[in-house]
Amino acid sequence: MFNREETLRELATERGVLRYHEAGPADAPPLLMLHGSGPGVTGWRNFADNLATFSQHFRCLILEFPGFGVSDPVDKHPMAAAMPAVGDFLDGLGLETVDIVGNSMGGIVGGRFAMAQPDRVRRLVTVGGIGKNLLSPAPGEGLQLLMDFTDDPNRERLVQWLNSMVYNRKMVTEEMIEARWEQATEPSTLKAARMMYSRAAMEAMEAFQAASPEPPYWAEFHKIKARTLITWGRDDRVSPVDMMLLPMRTIPDVEVHVFPNCGHWVMIEQKAAWEAAVLAFLLRQD
Repeated sequence: MFNREETLRELATERGVLRYHEAGPADAPPLLMLHGSGPGVTGWRNFADNLATFSQHFRCLILEFPGFGVSDPVDKHPMAAAMPAVGDFLDGLGLETVDIVGNSMGGIVGGRFAMAQPDRVRRLVTVGGIGKNLLSPAPGEGLQLLMDFTDDPNRERLVQWLNSMVYNRKMVTEEMIEARWEQATEPSTLKAARMMYSRAAMEAMEAFQAASPEPPYWAEFHKIKARTLITWGRDDRVSPVDMMLLPMRTIPDVEVHVFPNCGHWVMIEQKAAWEAAVLAFLLRQD
């Protein structure tokens, strides 16, 4: 079991200090792990329990994105800050090529990075979130609850959102609720969340995208050259599973693994099965 403080590192960049967790041999192939969004999220909370498995084979690097209360905050939309943070991070550590595992927002960021700098991503693994609602309403139930919490944070709304993230609600413990509440209501973190998930911000983003001459990110999946594995929880109420249909058809070299009895946090709720599938994909030599 890895300790949060013992694995925590810092990297100074021109845009502020990026904090990250490192585990595994320094000379092993690097595996960059990118977290999702939502109240109280951190990279550590997303991936800490997966380190024991992956650190046996990889130099695991869990990056904490700016705007979520761990790395230095920046005065811009968290998604806009995430892309340059990945480039700054890899450059700062002198890493030319990595494998990427990204959960939800982290999968979108990883996919966009693989489009922009295809030679730097060997393999890409996404966990829900990437794609576009084709058969289900958008925004989905989980995102509606997330907007409710962001606009008016209280514990009841936090619990409602957390319950939407999982298939088995017993996973939402008092300890999880307390940790998430403390981080989510920290002033700078809440400010960044409102740039992203307030109803006003979501409506403004939809209007901007509708008027923009630029194609949405999901229209450019064909630019991803990395061999890709899409993983998804069949019972995801935040990013419904039909979202994966578009990337499944348009990423050139892609596989899909859907896990039953599982919500949005596949790497947590179906930990053993997910780790086995992802490890087999990353280690395969063909």
